[in-house]
Amino acid sequence: MKILPKVLIPLSGILTIGLVVTAVNLSGGTTTKEVVLVTHSSFVMSKELIADFDQTSGYTLKLLKAGDTGSLTNRLILTKQSPIGDAVFGIDNTFASFATENEIIDGALVPTNFGDVCFNYDKNWFTERKLTPPTSILELVLPKYKSLTVLQNPNTSSTGLSFLAATVDMLGESGWESYWRSLKNNGVKVTNGWEAAYFTDFSGSSGKGAYPIVLSYASSPANEVRSDGQSQTASIMDGCFRQTEYAGVLKNANNPKGAQAIVSYLLGKKFQASFPEAMYMYPIVAGTPIPASWSKFTQVAARTYGDTLDLNANRKIWLAKWSAIFE
Repeated sequence: MKILPKVLIPLSGILTIGLVVTAVNLSGGTTTKEVVLVTHSSFVMSKELIADFDQTSGYTLKLLKAGDTGSLTNRLILTKQSPIGDAVFGIDNTFASFATENEIIDGALVPTNFGDVCFNYDKNWFTERKLTPPTSILELVLPKYKSLTVLQNPNTSSTGLSFLAATVDMLGESGWESYWRSLKNNGVKVTNGWEAAYFTDFSGSSGKGAYPIVLSYASSPANEVRSDGQSQTASIMDGCFRQTEYAGVLKNANNPKGAQAIVSYLLGKKFQASFPEAMYMYPIVAGTPIPASWSKFTQVAARTYGDTLDLNANRKIWLAKWSAIFE
């Protein structure tokens, strides 16, 4: 499937949270053979792929998880004089220019994967109650959908920030604040990150939560296929944002050659092919095989919002206004 992403210009509202460290190799202290890849908390790389990288590159890979995208970017900025790793994966197009502005990348960030940030809904929940699910984000403020939606805080979550940008673009400076007030008045729940919203609060995932509508990705339904061969969830395709994730070598890295090796590996055939099932995202390299279930249960948005916004220039204003609504 040849799908090329639209690349956006970024922003940030950032909260530093604790690092979760995943040691892939317990070899002790950092050496010239060890390369540390700093990632967001949703990054997945199988043991087989790690072993393949180690064998083919001659380096030993260590993964360091640093929270959601905002926390990851903030952590790297705060430690840029003595970076916590050699390379980074997971800065997206809502934060990329913020990272570039703060000069934490040696060279340029390179796109690795993409996906459309869209709302998902639990088909079973709506069928059981004989309620028609929404088809647009504009319907989420209707009384019949009161207290049914969970989404993420744009100050701490890249998906939350993506949706905020989409509403600004879709509704304009004169309309987006009113829309968010209506969402709040209609009982929307706000979490700090995607994982909590999707896996804990959403009724259509493993969490079996109380909310049948969640801000996630248009690719997520392919990962909710049940024993009957059908997906329990579907996407609302109006009001989506095209998210692109990047990788890059960190400035002042202890092992810049190893860092370049892992960035190159992330763009290779084996790792690119892992994106759909491991991280619910489309690979950036055209021609990479896509699972059959994706053809049946996922969509690419015909139109996305936020692509032309100068997010970096306006993020502080938008986040301050959003925070004032939800204080």
